[in-house]
Amino acid sequence: MRQTFGKLLTNKLVLVAALGYFVDIYDLVLFGMERVASLQDILAQSFPDKSIRDKQVAVIGSQLLSIQMIGMLVGGIFWGVLGDKKGRLSVLFGSIVVYSLANIANGFIVDTNWYGILRFISGFGLAGELGAGITLVSETMKKEERGIGTMVVASVGLFGAVVAGFTTIMLNNWRISYFIGGGMGLLLLFMRIGVFESGMFSGLKEKHQVKRGNFFYLFSHPKLLMKYLNIILIAVPVWYVMYFLVQFAPEMSRALGLENGPREGKIPIMLAYIGITIGDVFSGLLSQLLKSRKKVLYLFISLTLLLSIVYYLFAAHSVFVFYSIIFMIGFATGYWAVFMSSASELFGTNIRATVTTTAPNFVRGSVTLMSFAHAQLNPGMGWVNASILIGLVVFALAYFACYQLEETFHKDLNYTES
Repeated sequence: MRQTFGKLLTNKLVLVAALGYFVDIYDLVLFGMERVASLQDILAQSFPDKSIRDKQVAVIGSQLLSIQMIGMLVGGIFWGVLGDKKGRLSVLFGSIVVYSLANIANGFIVDTNWYGILRFISGFGLAGELGAGITLVSETMKKEERGIGTMVVASVGLFGAVVAGFTTIMLNNWRISYFIGGGMGLLLLFMRIGVFESGMFSGLKEKHQVKRGNFFYLFSHPKLLMKYLNIILIAVPVWYVMYFLVQFAPEMSRALGLENGPREGKIPIMLAYIGITIGDVFSGLLSQLLKSRKKVLYLFISLTLLLSIVYYLFAAHSVFVFYSIIFMIGFATGYWAVFMSSASELFGTNIRATVTTTAPNFVRGSVTLMSFAHAQLNPGMGWVNASILIGLVVFALAYFACYQLEETFHKDLNYTES
């Protein structure tokens, strides 16, 4: 195990994929951390009354997050298909240019219309980074080691949210935070020079009769479609937690009755991602130890459910308890690396990038559906009860999907879907 880690730390491909995901996550969570500060600043003249402005911040913030997630859905399909048709490296370069420039431009906005446009473009660009990186790592490593490679990429990447948290707290300037995120992305382009394409994909390009990157092929057969839906549903609890319990922690804490809870999302998001980073290392190592993805997914989905219940029952006890539960629930959702490993291992080389890129973005895009459902249920049930009902559906589907999922730990990836 120690030798494997040593090789990974000197593997340029793993390092580049990990740092790419680091910048990806930094930019992805930046809106959640700067949502309140940026909207308070932009809406100050339109809504001088702070109580009215606070309500607008919550409503518009939810809309902007949904717009970003829609961008990720569209981008996930585009970059995934491109990765299977033109190569994984084309996605790594193209996606980072798009979201880096969008985030730099985000630092100059003065109204919510442009905020929405740039959140869509940023989401579109962010959608390609993780899937292409994980696909490259999975296809270039031995099957006994690829789970550790994915774990390193995910863990280093998720720590980007922690850095984003410290940056926003120390700078206390949302515009500069966006400039830094975009700048880091453009600097990363230079590191990607000299990274080679996957050997599996290069060999596949010579087989002209094999169709590559056909997204609609996933819907051509019931078994394929169910396999694809299952891998998506397994990870939806992660974004259920990140959306309702973490990103909207200020609103949730007030709804639960914690009067002196957080007023912004910076600290809750940072604490959750510290937990997720630790959880991803733990789940990745446990997956290697048990030689099973499926057992670890079952365990962490159950832990996420348990701590979600604890959140609703005890989070309003005190600020310390609230933040402690946020950290623990972050750890419980730290099965993202195992989820990404499973996604890359489930399908053949000719459609692997499509699946590995679209699956996490459909998971993130589920936020739009959950947000819409919550908006419909909230007037009659209240903020808390509406989110609980949505959670029950999300976890029931995740358990069903995990039951249906095949074990992929020992699977040979050098094959195509036909």
